[in-house]
Amino acid sequence: MSERRAAPTVGQVVLGRRLHELREAAGLSREEAARILRVAPATVRRMETAEVALKIPYVQLLLTAYGVPDSESVAFVELAEEANRPGWWQRYHDVLPEWFSMYVSLEGAARIIRSYEPHFVPGLLQTEDYARAVLEAGTIGNAGREAVERHVSLRMERQRLLERSDPPHLWVLMEETVLRRPVSADGRVMRDQLDKLLEYSERDRVTLQIAEFADGPHPGTYAPFSLFRFAEPELPDMVFTEYLTGALYLDSRKEVAVHLEVLDHMTARAASTQRTEKLLRECREHY
Repeated sequence: MSERRAAPTVGQVVLGRRLHELREAAGLSREEAARILRVAPATVRRMETAEVALKIPYVQLLLTAYGVPDSESVAFVELAEEANRPGWWQRYHDVLPEWFSMYVSLEGAARIIRSYEPHFVPGLLQTEDYARAVLEAGTIGNAGREAVERHVSLRMERQRLLERSDPPHLWVLMEETVLRRPVSADGRVMRDQLDKLLEYSERDRVTLQIAEFADGPHPGTYAPFSLFRFAEPELPDMVFTEYLTGALYLDSRKEVAVHLEVLDHMTARAASTQRTEKLLRECREHY
């Protein structure tokens, strides 16, 4: 059986989907593919759904059975070897929940990240002190100081994504509540955080918008969620939504389309980027 991982990399998701497509194009069932590998059909399913790492000898046997030309097979195997390499975030396996590992992988591979956040500044834009205050106030705070600091370190490491030469376009819609609710009794924490948001608002590939109180309710007022769009045509748009003890990853066209429509509706009603910058400055003076 292929070796299990804490969470799949985006490369494994893409190649798993491609294996599924190649098998169906070859007219083979999972049971028939399993007989080629001399494994249970569940192993083939787990490879196709990225529940396990891509075992290279299995991949080579399947590509041959599916009639894939040698030149394409070589390229596929090289991609599989790259996809199987652990992501940098696996260094934080001691504190990173399994359900969130996939999020970090998607975040690192996306070309566009669109997020709705009703409660806090998104992790990619948080200062260390703001992140620490939020984590201490949540369930992670019960795990002790060391766990909190490991989570803060992970969050800061994730932010290196925005310093790449080709960062994704990060488009964030936050409720005005995020700006008005202090996370610490120390006003400096919120001032520094607002300064950081103002700094990011000037970047070409960061778009910030605020949903103001005065605009009333909107169709997204349920829970925070993020929508990821990728450069790879094999990988569809995906939506991540989090709850207290876990998360959901949605990739069906219907569900993604609903979230995209809601995002478009909310951003059309939200404050413009210029108005958002003005709100950030006003809130900073409040603290």
